[in-house]
Amino acid sequence: MPDRPLSLQNQVALVTGASSGIGRQAAYSLAEAGASVVINYIGSRDPAEEVVQKIEEQGGQAMAVEADVSNEAQVDAMFTRACERFGTLHILVNNAGIEKDKAFTEMTLAEWQEVIDVNLTGQFLCSRAAIREFLRRGEQPDISRATGKIVCISSVHQRIPWARHANYAASKGGVMLLVQTLAQEFASRRIRVNAVAPGAIKTAINRAAWATEEALDKLLKMIPYGRVGDAADVGNAIVWLCCDASDYVTGTTLVVDGGMTLYPSFSTGEG
Repeated sequence: MPDRPLSLQNQVALVTGASSGIGRQAAYSLAEAGASVVINYIGSRDPAEEVVQKIEEQGGQAMAVEADVSNEAQVDAMFTRACERFGTLHILVNNAGIEKDKAFTEMTLAEWQEVIDVNLTGQFLCSRAAIREFLRRGEQPDISRATGKIVCISSVHQRIPWARHANYAASKGGVMLLVQTLAQEFASRRIRVNAVAPGAIKTAINRAAWATEEALDKLLKMIPYGRVGDAADVGNAIVWLCCDASDYVTGTTLVVDGGMTLYPSFSTGEG
């Protein structure tokens, strides 16, 4: 068993959507804890290679693999490449996700399906591939108390309805029950499955929500803790859920939101 409960030394992690935002920080945080990291991306390779380079400059190991997480063949090929390079896999972070907001009556089937395909089906495909590898390899108690760990990136909108985002909210509600079901099904095999549900996090994809003073003031009204989160807040939560310090935790969602899900409009007790 590892001497340091927060160490991921000698473990291999795969992070989907890891070339930017929360996924990028998750890759850095996992590498800092000692894991070798597979950087999944789609589209331009340069940002993914920048992540690899930074990890390697810090003495870690990483590789970039392009794959559309909603494509079964590409997902399977990605996991094959990861295991060919590093021998096996211990950690999966299901981070890849998209938003396509639209008034419900105007939302097309294609806009609904694309979000479900990436945000929910993608997590199914990657989780299935990871669990198959965990079971094939079996336990390695000298490396990790758990046979394998999966962290699914959800959202506070697995709990909070979000008008004009029916596809996104439905996908994240699905992620919540996917996590709980997989945790239940594979707990006896010592595979832990959990989720992180971020609230408002400063990333490029939501820059409009915090980049101006007016937008920031509006956003902070929904965050009792008084600040917008950054990607490192989520990265730290992911590392904890992947290490032996959280070995008794499975089937839960760790909400990282500064209190957004506390319904701050009721904080005066006068609602």
